[in-house]
Amino acid sequence: MPVHEQLAQGRWQELTFLEQMANVGSEVERAISWRNKNQKKLMLGSITRAFELLSLTIDAQRESESRLKELCRVKECLADSFLDKNSFLSSDGDWKSYFRSFTYAANVKAGR
Repeated sequence: MPVHEQLAQGRWQELTFLEQMANVGSEVERAISWRNKNQKKLMLGSITRAFELLSLTIDAQRESESRLKELCRVKECLADSFLDKNSFLSSDGDWKSYFRSFTYAANVKAGR
C-alpha cells in the first residue's frame, strides 16, 4: 500500500510538475537530515517516500520524453546515493541545490 495513498489515487496529478518535484525534494532533504544524524531507519522511511513520490511524478509525466529521461536518471542517482555505493559521487549539497530550484520556482509561480 502506498504511503501517500491519497496522492496515489489521483491528487498528485493535480499538482504542477514544479510542486511535485518540490515535494520529492522535501522528502530527500529529510532523508539527508536523518542520514547525517545516523538514523538509518528514519532515513530509509524518508527516501522510500521520496521514491514513491518520484514514481508518481514519472507516471504523471509520461507524455514528456525529456522530463521522463531526467526523472528516471534522478531516481537512479538517488538510489545510488542513498542505498548503494554513491558511484556517481552525489553530495548532500548537490541534492539540496537540485531540488531547491524546484521549490523556488514553484513558490515564484504561486506568487509566494
